[in-house]
Amino acid sequence: MTNPFLSRRQMLTRCGVGMGLLGLTQLLGDNRLLAAEPNPAHPLAPREPHFPAKVKRVIHVFANGGPSQVDTFDPKPLLNKYHGKPLPSSNLRTERRTGAAFGSPFKFQKYGKSGIEVSELFAKTAQHIDDICVIRSMHADVPNHEPSFLLMNTGESRLVRPSLGSWVTYGLGTENQNLPGYVAMCPGGMPLLESQNWQSAFLPGIYQGTYLDTRQSDPEKLIEYIRNKFTLGNGQRKQLDLLQKLNKMHQEARDADPQLEARIQSFELAYRMQTEATDAFDIRKETKQTLDAYGNTEQGRSLLIARRLVERGVRFVQVSHAPVQPWDSHDDLEASHRRLAGQVDGGIAALISDLKRTGLFESTLIVWGGEFGRTPVVELDQPGSNAGKLNGRDHNHYGFSVWLAGGGVKGGQTVGATDEFGFKAVEKPVHVHDLHATILHLLGFDHEKFTYRYAGRDFRLTDVHGRVVKEVLA
Repeated sequence: MTNPFLSRRQMLTRCGVGMGLLGLTQLLGDNRLLAAEPNPAHPLAPREPHFPAKVKRVIHVFANGGPSQVDTFDPKPLLNKYHGKPLPSSNLRTERRTGAAFGSPFKFQKYGKSGIEVSELFAKTAQHIDDICVIRSMHADVPNHEPSFLLMNTGESRLVRPSLGSWVTYGLGTENQNLPGYVAMCPGGMPLLESQNWQSAFLPGIYQGTYLDTRQSDPEKLIEYIRNKFTLGNGQRKQLDLLQKLNKMHQEARDADPQLEARIQSFELAYRMQTEATDAFDIRKETKQTLDAYGNTEQGRSLLIARRLVERGVRFVQVSHAPVQPWDSHDDLEASHRRLAGQVDGGIAALISDLKRTGLFESTLIVWGGEFGRTPVVELDQPGSNAGKLNGRDHNHYGFSVWLAGGGVKGGQTVGATDEFGFKAVEKPVHVHDLHATILHLLGFDHEKFTYRYAGRDFRLTDVHGRVVKEVLA
């Protein structure tokens, strides 16, 4: 039985909502997003975007830590000419003390009909270069990991904001109600800032990413308690129904607390996952040929799981490389970048090949990149950093590379450019807000109209910035 008495706060809240609905009825006809808001009873049900789009799902391969653009997808021959010497340009604004030019220790080669140059580090990925659009003129706000992680993943570098994946699942729902709409994977632990990278913030909690530590390959170890070994079948359903009734009674006395609603929804999702998750995450069902193609690495297994998830209707999958910021190569860059790329290159190539084979490539968007790039000059000795080794690069947010492939993307091209040494974006600069606007456009959303009302303001992923990079579009 519900409480017949209202507190003063409850009475004012309900009266305010009632008055607000009078104005809201005038808006519903003009605001397509408001008219298509999620049904609270089925918040993950599939929904249509603002306009028709090819892309239905996203795989974000997050090279957390900041891979070097001049060693991967943005060759700069002049660096080799000036290797070990001061650059002829003015002093570069770097976070730490840096010195002479550092020529790339890796060879670049032209690939595909497009003839785009790619480093030997990603020779397998480069076999698909005609399907890839490399943005070489990315830039962010600051050369620090924490704010740059947040900017890349949530569109805001300081305050708590919903992640890109949360926005996508809020806008589109998901195609499989027995699996989470948004899955974030990182083998061995979480990236820097942990769950803030896939938070839902002020969006309903059901849109937050579900984190998995993909060191495990056995689904029962990968997802704790995925099998109920104590109460089976109808008995478990009866227990959950009773729990739901108690939760609803508790919720009614608290004005539909959104955090409580998210918890209730999570119980239901966890129950439904028992029927499908064990199959979706069990890569042991794949052939030896497939397993070999993705590689016997934690990153390869993560990418294989990502493919299996999008095949089953999961809307957004993020694959981080390893805990904290593994691509942060302040020293021994040649060894560390070679090791890290070797762990993921084959898996990315196999993922693209598999999506093409299954017909999902044209409706899936793949995004690869870190939170920023690295300097073209060597980082000098720092206490506790590179221990006197002059073979690493500092952080660089002024210019770096990100690539996109899949539905709606014009492959076989580069967009923008950094200067002749690869330090700063100088041709068609693309900010992270622009990247997000472009991703939303590929999914069918006008980033300026895709908003959520919170605390008296209409928030959006791109804040008050962003433009669609039309050169990326097919």
